[in-house]
This record gives sequence, C-alpha cells and structure tokens, in this order.
Amino acid sequence: MKNFADTKIAVIGSTMMDLTVYADILPAAGETRFGESFTTGFGGKGANQAVMAARTGAKVSMITGIGKDGFGDESLQNFKDCHMDISSVLRLDTHTGVAHIWVDGQGQNRISIVPGANFKLTPQDAIDEVKKLKNVSVLIAQCEIPQEVTLAAFRTAQELGITTILNPAPYQPLTDDLLDLTDWLIPNEIEFAELDKAHRAPDTDAIIASLREKGRTIVTLGSEGAALVTKDRKVKRFAAKKISAKDTTGAGDCFIGAFAAAIATGASEESAVQFGIDCATKSVARKGAQSSYPKIEEMDFSLIVK
Repeated sequence: MKNFADTKIAVIGSTMMDLTVYADILPAAGETRFGESFTTGFGGKGANQAVMAARTGAKVSMITGIGKDGFGDESLQNFKDCHMDISSVLRLDTHTGVAHIWVDGQGQNRISIVPGANFKLTPQDAIDEVKKLKNVSVLIAQCEIPQEVTLAAFRTAQELGITTILNPAPYQPLTDDLLDLTDWLIPNEIEFAELDKAHRAPDTDAIIASLREKGRTIVTLGSEGAALVTKDRKVKRFAAKKISAKDTTGAGDCFIGAFAAAIATGASEESAVQFGIDCATKSVARKGAQSSYPKIEEMDFSLIVK
C-alpha cells in the first residue's frame, strides 16, 4: 500500500466562489428576513473534492475552467496554497462560477449555481489535459461541467488505465456511455432516487444493490453514513458518529475526496469508505465547504488498512 504522499489523483470538474448566507429561518417566496452572517469561500464540487484529497497529502491535479476575473485569481491562488498541480487550470473569457448558498438554523442548505467558466470547458480540453497526466491512478468527476466533457475525460482515462469516480451531482440524466465508463458511482440519497429507474429511495439493501449491473456503487446517506455495494453484490453499511451539524455544505465532496485518496493508496474499499465518513463528519461540525475540511493532523489514518 502506498503512502498518501506517493499517491497521485486528478479531478476534472467545477470551480466556484461560494457566497453564503446563514439565517435561522430562510425566507419564503416574496418574504424578506434578516440573516445572521455572510461569508465568501472557495467551492465548486470539483474544487472541493480536489482540495479534500490534497489535504490527505496526496498529489492532486485539477482540470477546471476559471474566469479572467478576481474570483479566478483567488481560486488559482487557493489551488497553489493547497499544493495542487495547476497546469490544467484553464483561464477562460467569462466569469468564474458562483454558488449562492443559504444555510438555515439546522445546518441544512439550499444552493443555486451559475456555472460561468465551468461550462466553457470542451471535450477536447478534457482529452488534452487527461493525456498529460503522469502516474495518476484515480480521476474524479461530477455534474457541474458539461457531461460530454466528463465523457471525453473518462474515455481517455479508461484508455490509460485510470480508475474513474463519478459523483452525479447536481443530478442530471446520465448517458449509458458515461455510466459504462464509470468504475465508481457515488450518489447521495436524492441522486440515487433520480437514477433509479423506479425512482425509489435507497431504503433497502436490495434497492441499493439493484442500481447498476456493472461497476461499483456507494450511496452517501448523510448523518446515517454510507452504503457500499461489495464485489459480490452485497451491501455493507457504515455508520457515522452522531454530532450536531452546523453546516452540511460540501460534506459529500469531503467524503469523495477522502475516499478517492484512500483508494488510490491501495487501501481496502471498506476502510476507504470509513475514512471518508470520518472526514465528512468532522466537516459538518464547522461552517463552510473547503474551510470546514479536516487538516491532515485531524485525520484518523488508523482507519486505513489494506
């Protein structure tokens, strides 16, 4: 099994600037309410997952589009500060993506995103940048960039023997071609129900196991942890510690970044899931997305086994 520092992974996906309002009660349609506080922070599902993976000590390459604006400058500096490879961060002639986030008094969030540069990436960009990757074992993607870009990236990755992980969020219908190229599919409960042909929630092991005939699946279950479909098509559930959540924004991304980094070291999939849950649980105790992710000294590496 490799050390995290000897592990290389890549993420193709979104970069956003998060503009977050915290309020005990969120306004209804046509209503105005006072909020408690406002923050700006680095986000985007792709960037979140990459930053979390980098925090484990893994070497991370980020393939993304950012604008030629102030948010783009700040995002690029953030990647540098996280010691990520920025050679595939493309500066494009539009604004950097923005996410408007509202968080209520129970820590639950509502999010609207304006993709900007994220939707200017092309399939050829994906092919060119994935081909540049050296000694990368895992490639992660989400649904905040055009699906044809992810498809091109995964097709190229498979040709190079790179394991692919798809987080189908925010939900959109997925092509059969993309699913066929996805080694690990990791939806949450809402995305699972959208993907399931009968739109069933992941309430039973049988339903969870039936989502895909090929490829692997993990369903993240929020405060209930996660469910892993094993190689023999059984379902193994992993509990999360019960804590009082302050902000769930980016928790799923935290799980995926940590899980991917662990899998890339050669860790067992069960221990990688438990490691991901532990990191995500720590994140919901703090406000923000990337700002809430555990630092390397806070991570429980004793969870990682072969």
